[in-house]
Amino acid sequence: MRLLPILLAAAAALTSTWTLAQPAGPATCEAKREAIGRDIEAAKAKGQKQRVRGLEKALGEVRRTCSDAKLAAEHQRRIRSQERKVAERERDLREAQHKGRADKIADREEKLREAQAELQQLKGAQ
Repeated sequence: MRLLPILLAAAAALTSTWTLAQPAGPATCEAKREAIGRDIEAAKAKGQKQRVRGLEKALGEVRRTCSDAKLAAEHQRRIRSQERKVAERERDLREAQHKGRADKIADREEKLREAQAELQQLKGAQ
């Protein structure tokens, strides 16, 4: 039975890795199922039995719990979170400008640009 926690951890890691690799937009549950199905077929072709089991478990979880409304709500939550991050980066930049430190200003401008780009990407995927 020591193998069960390891398999569960592996399945969770596979699921979280898959989730991170998904587009930022509010994908549909059908698209998620299709992507996992493709991953299962690829893992089978490579003889990756443990990965197949983990992906099949993830597919079952998507079938049981996924709804397009939940996906859209989660996407909106990510947008709001990124908007807060952009506002924080803007405050950091203003503070650096106020102190007049050129090295800090350049660093803060770069971080702000990155945060804004990520926000645009999220908003573009709506």
